[in-house]
Amino acid sequence: MSLVDLVMPKLGESIMEATILKWHKHAGDVIAQDETLLDIATDKVDSEVPSTAEGVIEEILFKENDVVPIGTVIARIRVNAPSNIYSKTPNIPKKEYEEAKLVEEIPYQPSSFNSGYSEQEGIHSSMQEPQGSTGKIRFYSPLVLNIAQSENISMRELENITGTGLEGRVSKKDILAYVANRGNGSNNPQPGFQQQISAQQNEEVKVISPGNIQETRDEKQLPAVIQGNIELIEMDRMRKLIAKHMIDSKRTSAHDTSFAECDVTNLVLWREKIKKEFETREGEKITFTPLFVEAIVKCIKKYPLLSSSVDGDRILVKKDIGIGMATALPSGNLIVPVIKNADQLNLVGLTKQVNGLANAARTGKLKPDDTSGGTFTLTNVGTFGSIMGTPIINQPQVAIMAVGAIKKRPMVIETSQGDTIGIRHMMYISLSYDHRIIDGALGSTFLNAVSKELENFDSNRTI
Repeated sequence: MSLVDLVMPKLGESIMEATILKWHKHAGDVIAQDETLLDIATDKVDSEVPSTAEGVIEEILFKENDVVPIGTVIARIRVNAPSNIYSKTPNIPKKEYEEAKLVEEIPYQPSSFNSGYSEQEGIHSSMQEPQGSTGKIRFYSPLVLNIAQSENISMRELENITGTGLEGRVSKKDILAYVANRGNGSNNPQPGFQQQISAQQNEEVKVISPGNIQETRDEKQLPAVIQGNIELIEMDRMRKLIAKHMIDSKRTSAHDTSFAECDVTNLVLWREKIKKEFETREGEKITFTPLFVEAIVKCIKKYPLLSSSVDGDRILVKKDIGIGMATALPSGNLIVPVIKNADQLNLVGLTKQVNGLANAARTGKLKPDDTSGGTFTLTNVGTFGSIMGTPIINQPQVAIMAVGAIKKRPMVIETSQGDTIGIRHMMYISLSYDHRIIDGALGSTFLNAVSKELENFDSNRTI
């Protein structure tokens, strides 16, 4: 008999953690290989995680709603073992021993909270409490330490919080209850506490003098006073993740947006002419999206810096072009499935990819891999009647294009016989780009190239 570790799987290039939504099995349960063990969620998609081995669940290391870094062991499965020797109760003692051993190895630092995750060590960092009258070591989870840090709770305060968890541990519920009651005078923070925070959070600190780092925090916004005829709607999990993703993008990239107007009359008339034949022959409806993607891919090949990302002071140019397409879900939320290797697909292949991913998104059947590998994103704001938009960059990419609604307008047409006025199908397109590496000249040049690709569409093209 041997133990097999089940780790949180890699779910995409930019995904570093996932939230456990639901365990389908418990300690002592028998599980088959590839049988669903748990449901997880990322900021991009919800997914099922299958078992990588057949056997009996030895122990489950995380609870539902825990946020777990990619690559962390989340459960252990004993293979080639009879199931009747296990009970339904979790195997806690072994986990408790490992956690106690872990905190003994980490020095006590009373003025800092280290709640990061070390890929080299493969473990959560934690903090040891000084031995009190009981002589026991008190373990704090990374989540509790993060909350304590964000709420400016000193180590002394944390030690005095009564825990309702296993062996008196402070749980998320305990520390949130403490934070909620701090303002009424029942729990007052210790005066004079100065908190050290890591260099990764240096945008929130102000250096006073060497060895003296003081955190400067924005004033906390007081809860709004709800009056009148108001409907209160709680954000769902996905909406919260989208909000965080958008704010993080604004903080990361220096956004700039350029606009262009293009005459897509030839493209519109060609699609109208061939759409029935295309559906009959290929079994797919052709929309404008694959035509837009095709034009974008051609221009990215001319200007490859638009398919890149920033790594410190380095620029990583992505040779494998993946076009993300922002897709609205029935819930009103947004997700971005990716057309991988878009530069290697013809129009039929692009159409099938676009339709397949859009349908999977609407029916909740997207897989984690379907949202990974994007190097450039397209969003069609015209679907909802908007004529133009200023989209937010989908990190870690450096550019995103928005296409507006196609409208008929009278336009001046230049001909060899002179200028004339005609009814044309016009569309605005916009490009938001990371000004750290893409200047206005390159951004506008790329946008103009896409516009010319669409305007010069061959109306005699065959399918």
